[in-house]
Amino acid sequence: MVENTYDLVVIGGGPGGYVAAIRAAQLGMTVACVEGRGALGGTCLNVGCIPSKALLHSSELYEQATHGFADHGIAASGVKVDVAKMLARKDQVVLKHTKGVEFLLKKNKVAYVQGWGAIAAPGTVAVKLAKGGTDTLKAKRIVIATGSEVTPLANVAIDEKQIVSSTGGLVLDHVPRELIVIGGGYIGLELGSVWRRLGAKVTVVEFLDRVTPNMDSEISKEMQKILTKQGMAFRLSTKVTAAKPGKNGVAVTVEPAAGGAPETLTAGIVLVSIGRRPYTAGLGLEAVGVKRDNAGRIVVDHAFATSVKDIYAIGDVIAGPMLAHKASEDGIACVETIAGRHGHVDYNLVPGVVYTWPEAAAVGKTEEQLKAEGVAYTVGKFPFTAVSRATVNGHNQGFIKILADRKTDRALGCHIVGPDAGTLIHEAVAVMAFGGSAEDIAMISHAHPTLAEGMKEAALAVAGRALHV
Repeated sequence: MVENTYDLVVIGGGPGGYVAAIRAAQLGMTVACVEGRGALGGTCLNVGCIPSKALLHSSELYEQATHGFADHGIAASGVKVDVAKMLARKDQVVLKHTKGVEFLLKKNKVAYVQGWGAIAAPGTVAVKLAKGGTDTLKAKRIVIATGSEVTPLANVAIDEKQIVSSTGGLVLDHVPRELIVIGGGYIGLELGSVWRRLGAKVTVVEFLDRVTPNMDSEISKEMQKILTKQGMAFRLSTKVTAAKPGKNGVAVTVEPAAGGAPETLTAGIVLVSIGRRPYTAGLGLEAVGVKRDNAGRIVVDHAFATSVKDIYAIGDVIAGPMLAHKASEDGIACVETIAGRHGHVDYNLVPGVVYTWPEAAAVGKTEEQLKAEGVAYTVGKFPFTAVSRATVNGHNQGFIKILADRKTDRALGCHIVGPDAGTLIHEAVAVMAFGGSAEDIAMISHAHPTLAEGMKEAALAVAGRALHV
């Protein structure tokens, strides 16, 4: 057994943990990062953000070749999908990123400990090493950054063969004839889009009355309309009560969420995508007295400190959106606070993006939230059909929507469904971070012809001044 001493030990090597470790090292701390997966980057790099975007991009190219090229006068025949090669490319992209993170830890002199860490006592992390044996790491401070795991669904047993989680949905060795996606959130719509483009008949079953339920309702409705036109089917306000795999596929029992007669749907593959939950198993939290809330999240204060002195937590294991970039910001703010600086994360300014095509993106308040809070606001909307670059590109579905305070004109929220929404949203993020107004966006010169002109027009529309509609 080897014993090592550090200023900081980070448990978890995902986008929260490895970023916290690097920043702490930059601030002069001696740091160890404990990760048991065998590859750094957490869920995001290994079985989440990066591999899913690789498949989304590959499937988008296939759909362009089979359905979009003809509109541009490009004749393409005999286009076929090589699923194995597509998956191999995805794996290479993942490997490049995970090895890149490993290099960054080495560059910043962060000790990478491969194994599963648990808090044996305040200041002590016991590691069950991946290669066998154990290490005991002594630390002045500990940061828990173990991320999240797939939320299970009662009476639906995931076997990663016929009934798969998002992890299994990334490695299907064939295009299923029918795919049922349980859950109409970000992950379900993205993976559903991948396999729908490649030829699967996709049905999304959602318990609530709309997809992407955390987004502005207008965005949700427009998203569903566009995805339906693309060929995806939706069963909203519908509850899944059971799923049974068999030789002829999976029989999924559903019924109205409000109650009613059950019916059976069948598909070759069922993807369970109802959300994620904090991953805190085996960390020894109970033994050392780290408090958690009713949702299983670790309770922290404004400085990310837990109920136990010198133990901190960041990312998906604490409250807030379960997003990779949020976890990274948590990690930076946490270690900067530890170092005596002023770390801060404004959770109202964490953008969210759905990487379907077109994309959907949002930051700040939704209309529903502003109404519930009694805030008087003004809406500015502008359609991509009136954005010249969108028309030139042949991708002009959707719109940009800006919400501003009725009295002060301060930008309160921005919601986009349309081409490159995930890039466009960051103009609103930047303006809102500085307390800017819709007029501030409207007064900025936007290059022509660009998709970003739609942001200017939506901001002008807040004051009833849109020029091109």
